[in-house]
Amino acid sequence: MPQTVFATPFIGREEELARLSGVLERARTGEARAVLVAGDAGVGKTRVLDETAARAARAGMTVLTGHCVDLGDVGLPYLPFTEILGLLAADGRFASVLAAHPVVDRLLGTGARGAGDDDAASPRDGGGRLRLLEGMASLFADLSEVTPLLLVLEDLHWADPSSRDLLRFLLSRGFLQRPAGDGPGHRLAVLASYRADDLHRRHPFRPLLAELVRLPSVDRLELRPLADAEVARLVRALEDRPLPEATVRRIVERAEGNAFYAEELVAARDTESAGVPSGLADLLLIRVEQLTDTAQQVLRTAAVAGRRVDHDLLRDAVGLPEEELESALREAVGRQLLVAGDDGTYAFRHALAREAVYADLLPGERSRLHGAFAGLLAGRGRRAETAAERAHHYRESHEPGEALAASLEAADHARRVGAPAEELHHLEAVLDLWEAAPAAALPSGEGGDRVTLMLRASAAAAHAGEAHRAVSLTRTALAGVGQDADSELAARVRYTLAGTLMGVDSLTAAFSYSSEALAMIPAEPPSPTWVWAAATHVLAARQVGDVDTALRVARQALGVAERLGLPDARADLLVSLANLEGEGRRSPEGRARLEEARELARRGGNAPVEMRALFSLAIGAYEAGEPDQCLPWLAEGLDRARRAGLLSSPYPLEMRYLQLLVLYTLGRWDECLRTAANDLAVVPASGGFALGPTLYVALARGERGAVERARALVEGRHDWMAALVAGIVLTDAAALSGDAEAAVARLRSSVESLTDEAGTRPDVVVRLTALALTAVAEAAVAARREGDGSGARRWSAVAAELLEPAREATLHGQTGASQGPEGRAWLARAEAECAWAVSGPDPDAWERAVRAFGYGDPYELARCRLRYAQALLAAGRGEEATAQALAVREAAARLGAAPLSGRADAVVRAARPATGPSGARDRSPALTARERDVLRLLALGRSNRQIGEELFISGKTASVHVSNILAKLGASGRTEAVAIAYREHLIPPEPGATG
Repeated sequence: MPQTVFATPFIGREEELARLSGVLERARTGEARAVLVAGDAGVGKTRVLDETAARAARAGMTVLTGHCVDLGDVGLPYLPFTEILGLLAADGRFASVLAAHPVVDRLLGTGARGAGDDDAASPRDGGGRLRLLEGMASLFADLSEVTPLLLVLEDLHWADPSSRDLLRFLLSRGFLQRPAGDGPGHRLAVLASYRADDLHRRHPFRPLLAELVRLPSVDRLELRPLADAEVARLVRALEDRPLPEATVRRIVERAEGNAFYAEELVAARDTESAGVPSGLADLLLIRVEQLTDTAQQVLRTAAVAGRRVDHDLLRDAVGLPEEELESALREAVGRQLLVAGDDGTYAFRHALAREAVYADLLPGERSRLHGAFAGLLAGRGRRAETAAERAHHYRESHEPGEALAASLEAADHARRVGAPAEELHHLEAVLDLWEAAPAAALPSGEGGDRVTLMLRASAAAAHAGEAHRAVSLTRTALAGVGQDADSELAARVRYTLAGTLMGVDSLTAAFSYSSEALAMIPAEPPSPTWVWAAATHVLAARQVGDVDTALRVARQALGVAERLGLPDARADLLVSLANLEGEGRRSPEGRARLEEARELARRGGNAPVEMRALFSLAIGAYEAGEPDQCLPWLAEGLDRARRAGLLSSPYPLEMRYLQLLVLYTLGRWDECLRTAANDLAVVPASGGFALGPTLYVALARGERGAVERARALVEGRHDWMAALVAGIVLTDAAALSGDAEAAVARLRSSVESLTDEAGTRPDVVVRLTALALTAVAEAAVAARREGDGSGARRWSAVAAELLEPAREATLHGQTGASQGPEGRAWLARAEAECAWAVSGPDPDAWERAVRAFGYGDPYELARCRLRYAQALLAAGRGEEATAQALAVREAAARLGAAPLSGRADAVVRAARPATGPSGARDRSPALTARERDVLRLLALGRSNRQIGEELFISGKTASVHVSNILAKLGASGRTEAVAIAYREHLIPPEPGATG
């Protein structure tokens, strides 16, 4: 059968494919079965059937597909079966079987009819019709003797009556029945699809469906909407360049698991603000236009109400007698446009259908209906739960005063239930309506002025993870503060702006505004505003490296907070002092102060400060070389964030990253991946915070796409955490590929982007340096081996140059104190790599690095052990090298780090050369030179397209080479092929290869 060519990869549906593959396997052994595949339009039925058919063809089955077509009331009889017969007639393998069955000629209209022949398709001739049905069953049975057969019938909801009758006969009395005796059955399977959302109550296929699903050899498989994560993967796969995360989320929300809708929304995303794409809207409205006028009126009214509407509310809005309303609703439900809920509500089956109906309304009709709903909701009492609905309907019916009041009420409700994103949305609506609303409708009293509302919106934006939006709102508030403004309000605006600017790493400006805020109000008499201005200034001073100012102001403000009885302000200042004084948050004194801060913040009811204290406790334990001690603090902090509705605010995002990093560091990689997936389901807009450690795992396991995903993180607006994650992954990837130039360039660009405005380098510089120096050491070794003295000297100089900033960052970190065990371990590794570049492998230096990583990082410990083994091997200490390499291999196996395992195998092989006349190298599969080139790129995680670009061949040719390599190596996939290649020394590293 000709296969449909799809532009995107097959995503999701693993469970469904496994089930259908099982049916195919049983069919090949003589157990004939049928599966009826149901699903809404666009959900992916054709794609699943095509993928299954492709698998069947690869397994040696003959695949025949027939399509039903919507031809209205006048359909062509037996249309899908005549299509199948046409395919058979064109295949010479089946000529003798077809010749034995005259039914073929009769259905195709190619045979001569005798004088006594009747039209077999005519319902008036029961005998002729029965002969046709039996003839078709006999034909398929005989064909299954020649070849295992898969029949695919698509779109049975459009099947003509004759085709339905033939299908009923085939499945109930025909070839699915076992022959007499104990012999095998027919080697045949039938997969048939239909649209579940097209089967209204009187649809002619419904009775047949109810009959077929009762048959013992017929199964039903319903394709549910795709999960959000799968739709997101599909959306990203539809575009060559990464889409903004907000765009992906919006499309996923609107598509609601429907693959076709997602594709249409991606194609029309540039006009997304206009609503549903026109072609999709036309498709969705076709079913609406088949309703009676009354049912369409009810549906249009329901669309104005929203996705879901209460029965009584709809009745009052539409103004129909109860009997007429119920009849119209029954019609809309029967046509699969509305779904009745158990709670007396009705919902549109799909949100895009509601959008299409709503967009089709006339402007006046839309405004009138919104006004009706607003009045009805207001008449039911001003309940907080309906405030958002009332605000929406008032706004769309052009009543700005009522809309503003309801929006403010909705914002208050959102704050009470811990929903900062919704609070921000409603507050922005208030600000948008401010100029249009009558003066009498504007809020009064404390906190009711426009500037204060902007500050509140800024705080909501920050808590919702919208850092740049928070800055924009606070800048607008500053512009609205006049010369005669209250000094405390002016100070609040400035220190709030300072806080939001720190959230986007604009540190110098933050320090400037916090200085202005502190200067605008006196310390005496003491005031809460001065305390919070001081607390913000402490943070800003620390960020720009002015530790003396930070300490002085923090100590002074702590005393004032104690006098005023401000527990949450005291807590915030104690956290700052714990980070600034002595050995900082990793010391026992620092931890005690942080625990006190946590209790104070809890008593004061300040969730953000409480989470800051919990994060500091966790990161302090990590920096002290106790990663396992982080997890209880992180669990408590994230639980607090969930209860407060603040999972997207800055410190919970930091905690989520740290939790994943700790799991990665402890070697609990699968748990790390599961936790990240759960995080993305809750708060998808988290970029590097949630993706970082999963990319570290992917790179270590040699998975495709890790490098591309890391590059995508740094496209667009600068994000510090995304730059950190990308810097680690891309530097490591360049080093693993042996590209010293790229590794050094990535190290330098990453450090530059992560260095703050005060010139303070990030602590991660030591890790990045150690990674890059691995490639530098190899480049120096290669130059010496090739007799390139100038090249060796150049790389030695580069190594020495890179090491100094790493030492400085380790001894005097971002806070001025030396880094903890992790930083010292990376420095030991960097020093060992530098020594290798300058004078050659030094086993003693690598022994020190191995000991340094003993604090609890099994992967980096194994990588250092591999380098130690390589250094031992270079020193002629083969037995010791073997022992280290075997330990590396064991650790790599536990982690699933196949590339590292392959490198360890290479050291073992080099230390224990084959003793017989034909060593392992002789037993290696015979790969061509081109295949070895492809294999080398596979080891670097390149896709077929990327391999083709690098080797100047097409992606299709690259795919053929990959398939040949997998076959020659006996590998089930790319990762296994790379592992085998390292083990068999097909892409052998030298004794000093990267770890």
